[in-house]
Amino acid sequence: MTDGEAAPFHGDEPHDPRVHERLNWLRAGVLGANDGIISVAALVVGVAAATSDSGPILVAGVASVVAGAISMGLGEYVSVSSQRDTEHALIAKERWELAAMPEQELAELAGIYRAKGLSPETAERVARELTAHDALAAHLEAELHIAEADVVNPWHAAGASALSFLVGAVLPMLAILLPPPEWRIATTFAAVVVALAVTGWLSAWIGGSPRGRAVLRVVVGGALALAVTWLIGWLIGGAV
Repeated sequence: MTDGEAAPFHGDEPHDPRVHERLNWLRAGVLGANDGIISVAALVVGVAAATSDSGPILVAGVASVVAGAISMGLGEYVSVSSQRDTEHALIAKERWELAAMPEQELAELAGIYRAKGLSPETAERVARELTAHDALAAHLEAELHIAEADVVNPWHAAGASALSFLVGAVLPMLAILLPPPEWRIATTFAAVVVALAVTGWLSAWIGGSPRGRAVLRVVVGGALALAVTWLIGWLIGGAV
């Protein structure tokens, strides 16, 4: 590349340092929708196998949607809150160390870059320039691989998780309630299999893994869950 030429842009490589974080949120959203599809579908199919009355199916389905969304959101909030507290504690510790022992921290930063393959002279120069620019950011990135501005937000995580569950739960609710009673279970099975195939493909695409294997896993698992709950509902409905 000669002087004046622009550096080549690799369109297939995510150079934005926050791309990984966005991909994680997208993957979590797909998985949340997948949970909404399977858990709600399994419950309403089990109830539909026991009774053809729309009332119990609707009550069970709505209860499942509400409980599942709250559970997903609360679980994500607790998990991400713990991660956020840990990140804040690490940032506070690093800030104190920089104020109390700046020379030791400079030497530590230079050592990190030497360990990555830089010569001692280059590592020292890089460490000093980064420290002069933003010492805290340099140490957080090199030592902890976090950024102060990108500390996770538990409310965002909880909202995204609950919303994705609700989006996934809409399909089985419509599939079980809209068709005539004799078509409810078959329609729900078909709709769920198609939806799971889509979420499995998306999850594999986001993670860069083989699509076919991921689709097969999620479809077989979801179909098995529906078959088991249908059998339980059928047995209990016949017994009572």
